[in-house]
Amino acid sequence: MDCILNKLLTAVFLVLSVSATAKDGRGYIPDDYSWTTQSSNSSGSMPCGGGSIGLNVWVENGDLMFYAQRSGTFDENNTMLKAGRYRLRLYDARNQKSNGKNGNGKVSVFDSRSFRQTLHVYDGYVSVATDKVNVSIWVDVFRPVIHVDIHGRGFTGTVSYESWRYRDREIRKMECQQCSYKFGKVPGLKTTADSIQPYANGVWAYHENGDSTVFDATAIEQDLGSERSRTFNPIGRLVSGGLLVCPDFRFSGTGDGIYASTDYRSWNFTTTKVLTRTQILIALDDTQDGVDAFKRQIRALVSGSKRTKADESRQWWHAFWQRSHIRATGEAAAITRNYTLFRYMLGCNAYGKWPTKFNGGLFTFDPVYVDKRYPFTPDFRRWGGGTFTAQNQRLVYWGMVKSGDYDMLRTQLDFYKRILPTAMLRVRTYWGHGGANFTEQIENFGLSNIDEYGKKRPTDYDRGVDYNAWLEYTWDTVLEFCGMALDANRNGNMNISDYIPMIKESVRFFDEHYQWQARKMGRKTLDGDGHLIIYPGSGCETFKMAYNPANTVAAMRVVATKLCDYLTVNHADSSTIAYFRGVVGRVPPIPTRIIDGHKVIAPAMVWARINNRELPQLYPVFPWHCYGVGLDSLQTAVNTWKLDPYVQQFKGVTSWEQANIFAADLGLTDEAATLNTAKLKDGPYRFPAFWGPGHDWAPDHNWGGSGMIGLQEMLLQRDAEGRRILKPAWPEKWDVDFKLN
Repeated sequence: MDCILNKLLTAVFLVLSVSATAKDGRGYIPDDYSWTTQSSNSSGSMPCGGGSIGLNVWVENGDLMFYAQRSGTFDENNTMLKAGRYRLRLYDARNQKSNGKNGNGKVSVFDSRSFRQTLHVYDGYVSVATDKVNVSIWVDVFRPVIHVDIHGRGFTGTVSYESWRYRDREIRKMECQQCSYKFGKVPGLKTTADSIQPYANGVWAYHENGDSTVFDATAIEQDLGSERSRTFNPIGRLVSGGLLVCPDFRFSGTGDGIYASTDYRSWNFTTTKVLTRTQILIALDDTQDGVDAFKRQIRALVSGSKRTKADESRQWWHAFWQRSHIRATGEAAAITRNYTLFRYMLGCNAYGKWPTKFNGGLFTFDPVYVDKRYPFTPDFRRWGGGTFTAQNQRLVYWGMVKSGDYDMLRTQLDFYKRILPTAMLRVRTYWGHGGANFTEQIENFGLSNIDEYGKKRPTDYDRGVDYNAWLEYTWDTVLEFCGMALDANRNGNMNISDYIPMIKESVRFFDEHYQWQARKMGRKTLDGDGHLIIYPGSGCETFKMAYNPANTVAAMRVVATKLCDYLTVNHADSSTIAYFRGVVGRVPPIPTRIIDGHKVIAPAMVWARINNRELPQLYPVFPWHCYGVGLDSLQTAVNTWKLDPYVQQFKGVTSWEQANIFAADLGLTDEAATLNTAKLKDGPYRFPAFWGPGHDWAPDHNWGGSGMIGLQEMLLQRDAEGRRILKPAWPEKWDVDFKLN
């Protein structure tokens, strides 16, 4: 307790030290990240973005190239489509050799010993500069428009839009993992061609979904076909894509080529005179109101962006960096730098309609450079485009609570708000009671993934349960997003009134469903102590056919309690408050057991089999903080960490593995330092915050997210009274400057 008190007493001094390190009176300024040589391929790209758009930027063989991706570009199969590849081939007008590097007598402005590519983290943009040219690439945070500003001493060249969707493409079996059909081979399944329409100084490129999509196939499979017209469907007739505008270039024809094992067609635009300055715009958008409406939206974006300055977006990034930061020196410098670079990547989808996906976000690159077994198009990523695996998504978003990025958290919470009616429909249809059921492998339209639901289901199998060894009865992750909302309200006074129906119905489901389930199996709806009988349950995807799994019990207790607090403060009606207080009383205790004479948290009271490598017995530590530093229960959790054989077998730091978080929340400083250093060390690609593929894909965002959480937990926790504990698991020898919420 003396140690905890000392840490609490240091709070004022730490806050002062943060203020003392500010630069030039502008607050915290993250360092730029640069390299001084060109890249070998797209795996050596650098992220850039803003608002809802992400770019992968690199220079290869004298050509500046970038991929563009916008949140929400789902095709008819729920693949998340890229908005193409862009190539700038610029030549030094003052240096024309008889045979340049490109074999055409011209010398690329980027072939220079002064080459420098920089991510300007504080300002949110990427520059590529030599002694001949400076190219600034930035994305408008408030409008979905990419700006490429070029200044030089005199250049000519070509701008190309490159598309692999110039033709219909059959989807091969392993390639199916990019869409919602996942692991099966669907005869005749294809990605249909885009509409690509060049004109004098630009090109339209967009994808138009038809009326029939994977949404329809999924609803029919899950006995909800008759409800389709009344069910949220974000992909039917969706038009997504954009317009490239390059006013100082003229259309000069098409070409064909191959990049990274994928054929493509290019639409090329060439300068008609020597330039010293030009701007290229790419506007991206989507709509379900048809092509004409789509083009009107795009034209309005272009018209409003021609005179847009970068200052407004840069000011947003400046404010973003003042919300929070972590910067260490010495041996922790690299991991806090990578923390910052990853947070930048999250900021690039601050205002996207759809959450940042765990399996690559907006920054995937050619899959052959991730794994040679996947020689597919740049649209490919494992684990789908429109499927939002909840256990993985949560790790992308928990860190935003302590980083103060509440506006970014809304994107994930809105995802659940939109599909709440579908989740309630499932419950009424399948079980006939109240509440909302959100599955683990959940689609952007709110139903279970068509492949994971199970195609060879017994005729008498419960229609509401995935016929899947990993996913059966795995339903409780939604409670983590409920917890995020309630914590954001408590910590940052975030208005969460829009999400309270989702929180209430999520809690109600577990209360009503397990009483309904008990009535099916026996005479009584509660156990002998008046508690819910949570069976069949699931200890994450690992401890199956579980009775009172620790993760579900802790989640229900914490969320229902915080919901009652919220409802009381906000003067909800007394009957509603009374009901949820009753739920709190019906939640069973967190299961425990004895190992070597010591009390530990159990994964569940009992379970039938082990199916994965997750640790639900430590979920009461994180995310639920029922055990931890400053709590009387800490020793039980430490015993679990040290003695539980499954913890010894499964704890790790790869991808979504969370040993680094658990160690921090248990106050185990040395282990937390070791594990978080391993988690946040440079990834295998040129940009150090591109981790993966791990269990998922590259860049693995739940790898970065779990690292982000672990570092935060080393620095800031709360005790039983709600008081902040600073540096509960931070090594004294690591000098750190931080601000968290």
